[in-house]
Amino acid sequence: MIPSETQDIDSTSLVNQFLLEALDQRWKNYRAELKRCRMEFSNEAVHDLRSAARRMLAIIRLLNSISPRPRLEKLNRAFKDQLDEFDDLRDTQVILAEISETIQELPQLQVFQNYLQGVEKDLLKTLRKKLKVIDLFDVSKRIRRMRGSLKTQSNDDLVSQIFQAVDDEFLIVKQRQNWINPAQASTIHRVWIAFKTFRYMVEIINPLLPDFPFENLKRMNDYQSLMGEIQDVEIIMQALADAPVHASAFDPEPVRHYYEGCHAEAISAYMEAMNQLDTFWRPAPDQSFPWEK
Repeated sequence: MIPSETQDIDSTSLVNQFLLEALDQRWKNYRAELKRCRMEFSNEAVHDLRSAARRMLAIIRLLNSISPRPRLEKLNRAFKDQLDEFDDLRDTQVILAEISETIQELPQLQVFQNYLQGVEKDLLKTLRKKLKVIDLFDVSKRIRRMRGSLKTQSNDDLVSQIFQAVDDEFLIVKQRQNWINPAQASTIHRVWIAFKTFRYMVEIINPLLPDFPFENLKRMNDYQSLMGEIQDVEIIMQALADAPVHASAFDPEPVRHYYEGCHAEAISAYMEAMNQLDTFWRPAPDQSFPWEK
């Protein structure tokens, strides 16, 4: 195990190597998922490429918190721009997956499903073309330079700075959680966005954490999914409201009632589990981790 911040560290070389390997692994995985997506372009491949891009964003954010550099900001923007390209397709596929499970109960959604399948087809065609022309030359060059900086970086407080970066992300999540109003789902959405970054950072640094329970990674994923389900229902409701007349020419009341119920249930499920957040990280830098108690 890499030394924790509570242990003596004779050299920062091990920690530098740890960060280099974390960066290399996520960069390698991103390139592999991009190649796979270009070849098969399935729903699973698109999802995995999005996840790989988010993990790249997390390691970039972590490194930028330790030692801010302009090239890191540019890398951050490059991966965010790529994620933005997937938003419409991701939302459409979320809706289609939901409709496929409920269409027997709500057969009037058939026309809407047919419409969305056409939308998905167009989005897939457009995005597939964009993926084929993605040029990673500049991104690769910036990552090579970042690796060079990490190799030569000398900082006796490196482990403390890594932990502080995650402390800061956790504080953002906690602050947003304190502002939650169940009647305003957008307040939960803000927690979801911040939690994803925090979760991926913990995923990166968990080898640095003494006695870190590996099952916590799954628990964090499940916790994130509770908030994601709220967002998914909202995407469906908004898409129904925005659909062209020919795609929504049915009695909207049963559909609206059904998804309003799903929305309320999703919010209730998260509110019941909300305080699990406190089991994932320490409340303050000078306090112990929950799994150490």
